[in-house]
Amino acid sequence: MDEDIFLQTMDVIRTRSKPLGIELITGKYDKAVFDEMVFGAFVQYPAASGQIRDYMEFAAKAHAAGALVGVAADLMSLAILTPPGEWGADIVVGSNQRFGLPMSFGGPHAGYFATRDELKRSMPGRIIGVSIDAQGNTALRMALQTREQHIKRERATSNICTAQALLATMSGMYAQYHGPDGLKRIATHIHKSACTLSCSLKELGYNQINTMFFDTIKISLPEGISTCSIKELSEAAGMNFFYPDNHSVIISTDEITSFTEMNNILDVFAGAAGKTNKQVSTYCDCKCLDGIFMRKSQFLRSAAFNRYHSETEMMRYVKMLERKDFSLTHSMISLGSCTMKLNPATSMFAMSWPEFANIHPFVPKDQAQGYYQLMDELGEALKEITGFPAVSFQPNSGAAGEYAGLMVIREYHQSRGEAHRNVVLIPSSAHGTNPASAVMAGMEVVVIECNEQGNINVDDLRKNTEEHKEKLAAFMITYPSTHGVFEEAVTEMSDIIHEHGGLVYMDGANMNAQVGLTNPGYIGADICHLNLHKTFAIPHGGGGPGMGPILANDRLAEFLPSHPLVSTGGSHGTTAVAGAPFGSAHILTISHAYVLMMGPDGLTEATKIAILNANYIAAELKGWYKTLYTGANGFVAHEMILDCRNFKAEAGITESDIAKRLMDYGFHAPTLSFPVHGTLMVEPTESESLQELNRFIDAMRSIRNEILEIKDGRADKEDNVLHNAPHTVRVVTAIEWNHKYDRQKAAFPASWIIENKFWPTVGRIDDGYGDRNLVCTCDPIDAYRMEVTD
Repeated sequence: MDEDIFLQTMDVIRTRSKPLGIELITGKYDKAVFDEMVFGAFVQYPAASGQIRDYMEFAAKAHAAGALVGVAADLMSLAILTPPGEWGADIVVGSNQRFGLPMSFGGPHAGYFATRDELKRSMPGRIIGVSIDAQGNTALRMALQTREQHIKRERATSNICTAQALLATMSGMYAQYHGPDGLKRIATHIHKSACTLSCSLKELGYNQINTMFFDTIKISLPEGISTCSIKELSEAAGMNFFYPDNHSVIISTDEITSFTEMNNILDVFAGAAGKTNKQVSTYCDCKCLDGIFMRKSQFLRSAAFNRYHSETEMMRYVKMLERKDFSLTHSMISLGSCTMKLNPATSMFAMSWPEFANIHPFVPKDQAQGYYQLMDELGEALKEITGFPAVSFQPNSGAAGEYAGLMVIREYHQSRGEAHRNVVLIPSSAHGTNPASAVMAGMEVVVIECNEQGNINVDDLRKNTEEHKEKLAAFMITYPSTHGVFEEAVTEMSDIIHEHGGLVYMDGANMNAQVGLTNPGYIGADICHLNLHKTFAIPHGGGGPGMGPILANDRLAEFLPSHPLVSTGGSHGTTAVAGAPFGSAHILTISHAYVLMMGPDGLTEATKIAILNANYIAAELKGWYKTLYTGANGFVAHEMILDCRNFKAEAGITESDIAKRLMDYGFHAPTLSFPVHGTLMVEPTESESLQELNRFIDAMRSIRNEILEIKDGRADKEDNVLHNAPHTVRVVTAIEWNHKYDRQKAAFPASWIIENKFWPTVGRIDDGYGDRNLVCTCDPIDAYRMEVTD
């Protein structure tokens, strides 16, 4: 690992490497020795200091030794710099923040991960690929999902569940609006601004250390001028610089850097030197990049990046995409374990305020007092809600919270001289992120079975706890369970773990059924995460942003994650789990507003209504669908599992057919085949009215009748509304109609659908085709031009 990378990046790499037994050798890239022990190398481009280096020979040496080369690259710089893939990089990662996203005190921001084709099956996270639907039309889908935690569990390539989909969309639209030419103009302005600063500072007697740079200059201070004097003058002028040591200053330019701002910077350095700034008004002509670093290849050649360059065109394009997306603006989304509740408009307001959006995560604490007050108030509320005394906002998702929590547990055991404790007991019903996170934290996973009632088998837990007592690190439990029940033995199970030296981690995915009624501390947990994008009203964003803060009891508080640049975490905290000290701090404004507006009584009432709504649906569907698991008193928690397995033998219908058919009724499918194959998991949340619940119930009953029609021979076993669902507008309005049911039954199976019909854009997607023919790139602009000409 090259020493000239960002400190926060270095810290996160250390965190990820340590539990996996990966040895990190840090030093100068050009002094690296590639022997048979080295499997990878990591550099930054441009480097943290701002210097741009030629890594081609370095990459060649790594490849000759059988190692892969990873690069953290500034995405904006690649508009004018030679892309890493052309000089030998195997994997390129970085932040999309510069593509239209505010600093937001650290986030949320999308990251990017690009790699060679031969490494695609080892990639983490979501890949969107091209497939076809039942009518042969092009369709997009998530591809190569067998790599992921919801299928592979402890053998997955990552623990990613919630990512940053909404921010990725925003960055993509930024690239589309500006196009390749616009991005080059922006990058060139950034670069020329840095060059102009460099030249002008040299004229003032300062030495600019970087010989080749994009946007960042490193100034060596002459004798007699201290960083303290520069800092005092710059902060008085309303500017922050970075001070890597006592003798140098690092300054970066960006797309909004103006000549006024440049002159303000130069005034600071001129004042420190007792000189007068001449005031710049044009870019300098100095050369700051050699030709070998200048990009010659084209990029963003797809039509999507070359059409929408006016606000009118972009507005219509975005609206066209938005019409394809089914959201809570259409109807209830009953995804179990997802808690798709209302995101109140009032709680979203502060997201648009520049006072929150335009703050750098590493500013001095006295410049971010509003954020610190907000985090303190929200933190106190979450501590009261969970029964824990300490909180960390650093994890960026629930899965990241799991990982952070397990690293805290790992650090705790090591502090007691019990580093050998590395076994984590995980129920078979757990979310796939649990075992995936455990493996990433260097733990060995032992699966605990569930009984016929859907509860964790306490006898199996006791047996495995005894068997692994010398190595027991933790037990991960979701409460209420993913089977939709409050397990009565939860405190007994916590006691069993504690008696054998282990700790209890509670997955907070189902916290919407706990708030105000019980809490993780009460049931015996030692640490938990909360999904703020579930229980605490942050929008899901189609797959992010989310936040997964962790809360811990007194014995674990001192091990909460630290950060190399900002004081946070426990006195013996783990190294950083995220680049930003407080994760995606900007969206904390949403949960803060939600919690304060609801108050303790409102939050408790919301929990009660969420449980009531789930039990109402379960009761109304009794006799139509079997609820697979209930508690001892016959009730469910805030969600239920509907058993669809008998429909296969009865009528050849699967749970997937029901999920697709629900689209024709104007509903998003519930969670499919989790945690039990052949089922649907339904979670209505407290946000839905009785009218909406009844609409869903009517739809499910109607679908059950459609299954009975197939069973009784009144509908064809192959050509029926369920097998052919969903029905698109293209199918329903086609001149030819060869199905054994009419168009109205296909698209308007209930009268209330007519006034607010949502048309799926594509029919049923061919998943196998998509995996066999993975396509992740867009057609170049030439193909579009050819199509227009034709």
